[in-house]
Amino acid sequence: MTLNSDTSKNHNKSQIVIDNKAEKIETETVNSSVWLERKTLRIALIGTFTALSIVLGYTLAYIPNIEVFTMTIFLAGFIMSKKEGAIIGLLSGFIFTFFNLLGTSIIYPQLFVYLLIHYSMTGALGGLAKDFLRKKEYFKPTEDLYIFRIMLLFGFLGAIITFIFDILSTYFFLSGFTVSITLDYFVASYLFSIVFTTVHLIGNILVFVFLLPGLIQVITRLLD
Repeated sequence: MTLNSDTSKNHNKSQIVIDNKAEKIETETVNSSVWLERKTLRIALIGTFTALSIVLGYTLAYIPNIEVFTMTIFLAGFIMSKKEGAIIGLLSGFIFTFFNLLGTSIIYPQLFVYLLIHYSMTGALGGLAKDFLRKKEYFKPTEDLYIFRIMLLFGFLGAIITFIFDILSTYFFLSGFTVSITLDYFVASYLFSIVFTTVHLIGNILVFVFLLPGLIQVITRLLD
């Protein structure tokens, strides 16, 4: 009786493990798109996301510190992958900053290089966020992404990306005017524009929290 009982328990445990693995595979399958496996579509999407980022960037260029350029690059990496997100960020960043309507950043080489790196990493971060969420049971992109944990994550990432951008872009912008930057000079310059950076920070958090989940849902359904 004991042998039969142990065998039955082991069988049940094995069945549970198999069921869990099957459920995990099914979840990962749901969170991926067959269309994205096509190379031609991926190339087309790189061009589409790049163009969309630039157009949206220019559209809001005259509204101080209100933008969806960053979110669009993050979205591209989330929908596609870390590698393609980085490529889209690099291409979008280069065109947008080089031909900026308010003045090209190329006259400040340090700032220009930083912007390219920043936007490229933003796209890659979108892919990393997707890799993290796709393993979670609550991540169902074709159903509903407006749940607290996902919105909190997107808001946090939006805040971090924007805060780092405002700090480092200020530093590299100032480095174009002076050889050495003291801490007092940097802090004073940053505080001088604190209203604009605060608006930028709050705006991007709201965009990441309320707009990004809906766009991911719509695009994911279109690609299914």
